[in-house]
Amino acid sequence: MKQLFTLTLSILIFNLGIAQQKDLVAFNIPAAFSLQTAIDYALDHNYKMINAHRDIKDAQLEKWITIAGGLPQIEGAVNYNNQLKQPVSLVPGEFAGGEPGSFVPIIFGQPQGAGASITLRQQLFDGSYIVGVQAVQSFITFSANNKEKTQQEVIKMVVQAYGNVLLAKEGLQIVKNNRDNLAISLLEIKQVVANGLAEEEQAEQLQITLSNVESQLRNFLRLEDISLQLFNLSLGLPIELATVLSDDLENLAAAQIDYSLATAPLIIEQNVDYKLALNLNEQRYFELKLAKSRALPTLNSFVNYGTNAFSDSFSFLNGSQQWFNSSVLGVDLKIPLFSSFKRDATTKRAKIALLKSETQLIEASESIRLQWERSKSNFILAIENYRTAKENLGLANRIAKKNETKFKEGLASSFELREAQLQLYTAQQTYLEAMLTLINNKTALEQIVNTES
Repeated sequence: MKQLFTLTLSILIFNLGIAQQKDLVAFNIPAAFSLQTAIDYALDHNYKMINAHRDIKDAQLEKWITIAGGLPQIEGAVNYNNQLKQPVSLVPGEFAGGEPGSFVPIIFGQPQGAGASITLRQQLFDGSYIVGVQAVQSFITFSANNKEKTQQEVIKMVVQAYGNVLLAKEGLQIVKNNRDNLAISLLEIKQVVANGLAEEEQAEQLQITLSNVESQLRNFLRLEDISLQLFNLSLGLPIELATVLSDDLENLAAAQIDYSLATAPLIIEQNVDYKLALNLNEQRYFELKLAKSRALPTLNSFVNYGTNAFSDSFSFLNGSQQWFNSSVLGVDLKIPLFSSFKRDATTKRAKIALLKSETQLIEASESIRLQWERSKSNFILAIENYRTAKENLGLANRIAKKNETKFKEGLASSFELREAQLQLYTAQQTYLEAMLTLINNKTALEQIVNTES
């Protein structure tokens, strides 16, 4: 029976491994993600990025829609009507040999009619069309900049999610080691208490610490699952898919130390937030031009060719039906003369909107410079805190080991041991958070400087 159970379990594990490999192949993802491969994958598969690519295509189609409005337009029309009750007209009676002053009812035409026509229209001049073509290019630029902004948000999301997974995994391993060491110490002190060489309170102090550590362990287990699901979501993968991370948190954090980034100049024109603010200013400029163009005349031309037929019955499909052709060529000129100052008010409002956007551009520029200064400071502080946390962790480790040795030799109380252990756990958590903060702060500074441009 035991052999059968072992065989069944092996088959289940093997099938699960095959299923996970199939999932990896189906979604075209690497077996293990480094931070860079995770970013590269997300830039193609993240849900927001997918829609950002679609926005670019939508903007290009919008451009063609605008351009096509000024190109030749051809439309055809087919009509059929049947006057179930034909209208009656009254003509003077003397036209039909009647008495002067009297009227005779007469029906003109035949009750049924059919016609077909085709019309070619061409816009010759429209100021709003010219402005529209210019504005739509600005819209395409805005869509491209918005895509770049989305890329930055996705990169930031992936970096944070990747770091959180590593934090959970590293924290889980540390807490497991702490739990195992505490369990051994508790077992030893219980034996000492049983031999009457120590008070029960010393074992109880360690039991309190062990209970807290076990609670932390359960929390890290939940945190690991949730952080992996968030990581999958940031990449555009199903949250239940098994993913593996190849980078190590400590090595990844150490690789972020780069003081040259803090001394790199800020080229404001490369910052995506500045680009978006500039796009808004351009849009307001074209809105003003559009408002002014409303005062210009519009000129359009058209040519029409049509044919009509009339009959007392539906005989329009017969080859003997007589059709009458017609054609017309025309030009349509519209000149705006007076709108009760509506156009003037619209133009003034557009000018105010442009002035506001110019002020917002200045504000955005100053705000970006302030963010740059703050991000440089935060990055340098993160490096310093990382190094300090690493040194403090080493000190806390040595202090905890010394107190553990003293406690076993009876030279330190359980309270002193517990204080040293809590100090160690705090130093461990601070070190983990310092590494994650360093990674995130470097990403934030890179995006403000926009080193990808």
